Amino acid sequence: MTTVIHLPQGPYTPRATPLDLAPGSAAPTSRAVFSAAHVVADPYADAGGGDPAAVDWESTLAFRRHLWAHGLGVAEAMDTAQRGMGLDWAGAAELIRRSAAEAKAVGGRIACGVGTDQLPEGPAPTLAEVTAAYEEQLALAERHGVQPILMASRALARAARGPEDYLATYAHLLRQASEPVILHWLGPMFDPALEGYWGSADLDEATGTFLKVIAEHPDKVDGIKISLLDAAREIDVRRRLPGGVRCYTGDDFNYPELIAGDERGFSHALLGIFDPLGPLAAHAVRVLDTGDTEGFRALLDPTVELSRHLFRRPTRFYKTGVVFLAWLAGHQDHFTMVGGLQSARSLPHLAKAYELADGLGLFPDPELAAHRMRALLAVNGGTR
Repeated sequence: MTTVIHLPQGPYTPRATPLDLAPGSAAPTSRAVFSAAHVVADPYADAGGGDPAAVDWESTLAFRRHLWAHGLGVAEAMDTAQRGMGLDWAGAAELIRRSAAEAKAVGGRIACGVGTDQLPEGPAPTLAEVTAAYEEQLALAERHGVQPILMASRALARAARGPEDYLATYAHLLRQASEPVILHWLGPMFDPALEGYWGSADLDEATGTFLKVIAEHPDKVDGIKISLLDAAREIDVRRRLPGGVRCYTGDDFNYPELIAGDERGFSHALLGIFDPLGPLAAHAVRVLDTGDTEGFRALLDPTVELSRHLFRRPTRFYKTGVVFLAWLAGHQDHFTMVGGLQSARSLPHLAKAYELADGLGLFPDPELAAHRMRALLAVNGGTR
């Protein structure tokens, strides 16, 4: 075993043994737990900037089988899969088709992102064009038997003149949905183009519109995913939901306390950080299933430092750290991303992510992770 790695932040001695988190466990029962999953690029594809994403489909699906094997659900074709940051609608549609078939084959739970990203960037589309784009994607999700996640739409943010346009658009879509959907409010820290979503930059006003959509169609909303990195706001919204509508936390800064909950309720989980934390997260929630909140927090609280590091500003580049850790963990053979996003984080940032993840015991083969970390340092930073 390598004894010392000279990271940019100083010498580091890797952990000798990983956590013992073998697959084959049942899904958690007290909370619904989804991991938003990344895609694996094809590193040998001759694809440049602006070209469609070249995806290594077998490695991408193998990672989903890994998550299912640990009892997690997969949230597919979301922003973690670089939706709108390297993966276009054609690639996302193929991802949904393939993942839906794989989920059916292995009995895995799956929900898929539905948006409007087939519309071109540029001048604002009409509301009718936004609605038609949503309908096309919703139809594909339903055709393949996956639960739809109505994602926030850049196009709707450009087209809407105020809250009434959001209310009308979502009302139309919810009336059409054959089964209850998950609504996703993605904050501008994840996508600056979504500033002012729900018709106002004032979060209290936006929250009011969001809740009105749900209140008017509670039978068509399975739950909501809030990705604002604001625990107090999530708790407030959670307490104001109609009975039977779930809150899925998307808060990668405060997830342990939100999932644990309080005397007035708790959040389920739909998180990008559960991509690298998958086995540990599933184990922690199974501990929570037994009523052992302290044990749950003891397992998951130490992971928050890593998550906050990966999701530091600019938050939208967290995907780089997620894929980097998947490479170190042996889930893929390379650190290449669609759209060249592997260059979006600095070498010191990645080195710190390695140190934190290794300290948590996340790498099934710590020696492999150390070897790959050394190789990355040698290629990108030389030797010291």
